[in-house]
Amino acid sequence: MLARAVAACLGALVAAGSFVTTPPSHFHLAGDYILGGLFSLHAEAGSPDLHSQVPVCKDYQLKVVSYSYLQAMRFAVEEINNSSSLLPGISLGYEMVDACYLTNTIHPLLYFLSDDRSQVELQTNYTYYHPRVLAVIGPDSSAAAVTVAYILSLFLVPQITYSATTEALSNPRLFPVAFRTIPSTDQQITVILKFLQKFKWNWVIVLSSDDDYGQQNLQMLRAQATWPCIAFQEIIPVQRANQANGPTQQRIKSVVGKILQSTAKVVIILSLELPLAPFFQEVLQQNITDMVWIAAEAWATDPSLHSIANLSSIGTIFGVAVKEVPVPGFADFRIRSPSGPTDRARAPAGAGTCNQDCDRCLPQARFYDKSLRGTGDRIDFNVFSAVYVVARALHRLLRCDRPEGCDKQRVYPWQLLEEVGRVNFSLLNTTINFDEKGDPPNGFEVIQWQWDVPDRPFKKIAHYESLQKELNIFFKDITWHTTNNTAPKSICSEQCEPGHKKKLIGSISCCFECVPCEAGTFFNKIDNFTCQKCPSDMWSEPGKEYCFKRLVVYLKWEEAPSILLLLCSALGLLSTLGILAMFLCYSDTPVVKSAGGRLCFLMIASLFVGFCNIPFYIGVPTEVKCIFRQMLFTLCFTVCVSCITVRSFQIICAFKMAARLPAAYDFWMKYHGQRVFIGVISAAKFIMLGVTIYTHHLAPVEPTVSSNPAVLNLMCNANYKSSMIPSNVFDMGLSFLCFCFAYIGKALPKNYNEAKYITLSMTCYFSSWVALFLVMSVFEGMVVIIFDAAMVLFNLFSITAGYFGPKCYVILFHPERNTAAFFQTAIQSYTMRSD
Repeated sequence: MLARAVAACLGALVAAGSFVTTPPSHFHLAGDYILGGLFSLHAEAGSPDLHSQVPVCKDYQLKVVSYSYLQAMRFAVEEINNSSSLLPGISLGYEMVDACYLTNTIHPLLYFLSDDRSQVELQTNYTYYHPRVLAVIGPDSSAAAVTVAYILSLFLVPQITYSATTEALSNPRLFPVAFRTIPSTDQQITVILKFLQKFKWNWVIVLSSDDDYGQQNLQMLRAQATWPCIAFQEIIPVQRANQANGPTQQRIKSVVGKILQSTAKVVIILSLELPLAPFFQEVLQQNITDMVWIAAEAWATDPSLHSIANLSSIGTIFGVAVKEVPVPGFADFRIRSPSGPTDRARAPAGAGTCNQDCDRCLPQARFYDKSLRGTGDRIDFNVFSAVYVVARALHRLLRCDRPEGCDKQRVYPWQLLEEVGRVNFSLLNTTINFDEKGDPPNGFEVIQWQWDVPDRPFKKIAHYESLQKELNIFFKDITWHTTNNTAPKSICSEQCEPGHKKKLIGSISCCFECVPCEAGTFFNKIDNFTCQKCPSDMWSEPGKEYCFKRLVVYLKWEEAPSILLLLCSALGLLSTLGILAMFLCYSDTPVVKSAGGRLCFLMIASLFVGFCNIPFYIGVPTEVKCIFRQMLFTLCFTVCVSCITVRSFQIICAFKMAARLPAAYDFWMKYHGQRVFIGVISAAKFIMLGVTIYTHHLAPVEPTVSSNPAVLNLMCNANYKSSMIPSNVFDMGLSFLCFCFAYIGKALPKNYNEAKYITLSMTCYFSSWVALFLVMSVFEGMVVIIFDAAMVLFNLFSITAGYFGPKCYVILFHPERNTAAFFQTAIQSYTMRSD
């Protein structure tokens, strides 16, 4: 039903046909099978104004390259007709029309679809409908090609376009008749983007024409491009011939002015060729000389633009072009007049309407002959190969490979369509076939415009392999406009130095400022906009792209402070061993007994173990070392101080409590009060330490960052030490009690009065803790560890020297005082003084 409706509408537009014999023509050739050709020999920038009659194409601007395409079709048909191997005994003919604007494709298309009665018949089934042409070559523009494809798809007439790159034609479900010999827009944009990437141009200007071609290319560029960034995009206004100084020219000046002010040095122009002549004239007028211009395929090899005076001064011009395939003999054929009678050539009565007139085409082709030769056979080969596709398909359909030759028969377009999709042959060393979308396998190449080689205005500098998706650039063949002949930069912001992250300026990813990574972080190449934190055992200086291992610091065995501490510890151990030996030898003497008797050996053992604790401060801290370091000294100190306390208490009891509270004194002595006191105090301390270990059973070792972040202090966990505060408070309380008993006994006999020595020892203990607190508040790291160990030694030596020192002095140097008589005399003197 849709086909019948469309056919009815189209048939109403077709004039009745009458045919005349014509002289030799560019547009007509009789043959057994006729091909249709649509070429834009004339064109006007933009759509024509509203009009009540069909414009005459020859009134528009001549496109000499399109005439070259038309000649390529004529050349291909003539070559095939002269071939003895391809379609032998069969002659191809053609009907070609100047489709100079979009709506002008409809009238010739209706003529192509009409039968011999010059009308499109209304039928219910077009399977056996026989139109005037078997296939249509063209048109060139994407918009016109889509319009033609819509109509031809209703009749299943094959359409092979030669320069329409629109992606819409790659939909076989919508356009089953559409094939093309030029790659699609998608591949063109891919080539442009890869070309930009090769030179690291990430800051570009994009200009497009205000038509389907420009807007589709722009849309495709934006869809594919996450890179580069677009400085700005503008539409190139279309200037008509009667608007040279109107608003359009002012808009062109504005666009060129923005290019002049931009920091971008690369301009991509996605446009047809017609709007560009006034644009480049304005570029020359504003003296832009330092840009790189990238041309879309539509104007990449346009000889009329290349011939603009002084265009070479605007910078370096590259273009994405169809691969060049030289067609032997075509260059001479292009400027040759048609010859020979065309008895069977027929033209519609409305020949003027169909625009099959181009009296300026051949003179202009001869005028631009050198430029056209320099352009190379690119789109010309596409047209040439399109005709060969139809010929190859027809050759198979007519079974021309039989010994008896071709089976000349009526061929319907849908039959030919099936064979067109199957073609696969080599033409001039180029493979010709179509994929499932109707697209060819060949790709694009990149050319550079040059003016110093007149016969070669477009130099190939890169080629794109569509299968490998790889762009290969011949860098040595490129000539730059720069003074040192090097590729210019086109970037919004210079790449950041190593160790710097990017901070966006606005919302454009290519415009940023560089910020050095902070200390302790490094630049991660995966994310250019953040700095990653270094692992805990590593560090980095500001503005670095890597982290280094922190210098792990601990108190090493070979260091001077360690050796000094070990020597002092050894001295303490030898001292305690000496005291132990001395007290064992003089255990029955009054001095030893007055010092505490057997309690002295418990005190000496505690001091000995305390001195053994010093090596735990040296070397790599471990859990065991940290536990012993924090707990062993406090346990030994508690035992030692409890012995001194109970001994002081017992002396006070003997001299003062025995007479005043005899029952209490007897109870204390009967139930071994001193042992019970020492046992309870020691047990309480042991339980406190056990609870601390249990509640802080996790590793107490912690790497601590010092004021120098590059240094990692390996030391015991500060929080673990804070858990020892209750234990330390307990020791202080016990020390204070000891101090009180010593103070109370300051009036006792001289041999039993040790108040000043005990006071000195306890004062040393209190002051050492205050000093350690101050040091920990001011210093960190190894200083704290060394001072902590030194304070342990200081406290141990204070007890050793303060308590045992005087006794050893009497034993060694005043043996006369170490007698029962001397002690008895001292007691009597105290008793008499008390009375």
